[in-house]
Amino acid sequence: MPREHIILACTQCEERNYTMTKNKRLHSERVEYKKYCPRCRKHTAHKETK
Repeated sequence: MPREHIILACTQCEERNYTMTKNKRLHSERVEYKKYCPRCRKHTAHKETK
């Protein structure tokens, strides 16, 4: 399977908020998205964690 489950964590508070899937063949590096963090109560950058 080329798609794998990943967990996104907030870069400011380090809380793990989102789970997604990504295509490992197309995006081998770690991804970063702007998502809403309920703990910070604002949109922040969320990076892929292990």
